Amino acid sequence: MIQCRRYSAFVLVALLCVLPHMLDRYWIDVCVSIGLYALLALSLNVILGQAGIFHMGHAAFYAVGAYVTAIVNTQFHIPVLWLMPLAGCAAALFALLVARPIIHLRGDYLLIVTIGIVEIVRIALINDVGGLTGGANGIFGISRPEIFGFTIKKSMQFYYLVWGMVGCSVLLLGWLARSRFGRALSYIKEDDVAAEGCGVDVARYKLMAFVFGAFWAGMAGTLYAAKMTIIAPESFSFMESVIIFAVVILSGGSQLGVLVSTFLFIGLPELLREFSNARMLLFGLAMMLMMIWRPQGLLPPLPRRYNVQAALAALRRRKAEAEPEHKAKAKQGEA
Repeated sequence: MIQCRRYSAFVLVALLCVLPHMLDRYWIDVCVSIGLYALLALSLNVILGQAGIFHMGHAAFYAVGAYVTAIVNTQFHIPVLWLMPLAGCAAALFALLVARPIIHLRGDYLLIVTIGIVEIVRIALINDVGGLTGGANGIFGISRPEIFGFTIKKSMQFYYLVWGMVGCSVLLLGWLARSRFGRALSYIKEDDVAAEGCGVDVARYKLMAFVFGAFWAGMAGTLYAAKMTIIAPESFSFMESVIIFAVVILSGGSQLGVLVSTFLFIGLPELLREFSNARMLLFGLAMMLMMIWRPQGLLPPLPRRYNVQAALAALRRRKAEAEPEHKAKAKQGEA
């Protein structure tokens, strides 16, 4: 199973590299949108898929990152890609402020509060808070990203930029999932009471997951603002949060599952566009069948495996090495 997933990952990478050369401009733009949703889903997967926190307000952090990028770029003309860390930090700070009072909530209660957060952010953007967000019209004139003096304008160039970011995210978040932090989130997801009883600071780790996921969503907002060169509040509605939430639930919580789920959830409706009257019916039927036959998701994370025999052998070896020392000390004591 592990080897199968590794080969699947290599095949997926190779396919993504050659895919834009086989598509027209419209489908390349669709793939760019899929990449942006994949970034958002990967960031939400840290919160929902790994920590099990029911969070349906992720579009709020996405909006904060996009608007910080747009405001700073249009006002101070700082290159867009330089603003990615700033946008991520702004979204993370906002997540810290809003999550700290509510992180102790569980299940449906937390879900309802996060829905309120995304609506508050959207209404604040519409009302042009501080005269910076442009109200319902949004912000125009965001500059294109540049890399070593090369301006990224074409759809294919954005495709490689966005999916390059997705690749970096998969590597980093994969390492994070295998770290002590990732293991703690897994314990919390399975049983937060038992995790707390074992010494895991549940509230602290949940807050860290919330902040880290928001940081990554804020950087995805930078890429969105650079791609569109114009942003408006309707781009960050509650429905965007629902879509990202559904992608992570459908994926099963693994990173490969998130990528496959994003392709299905965002790309499948486009493939069914010619069946305009029935495409959402067919899509809903596919989702229903998926939940019946595969409730654990497309590709749930593989269970952790520990080499118990190797650990016992190492323990016996250390014990055997320590016995001569104990005997020598015992003889010295008798003497």
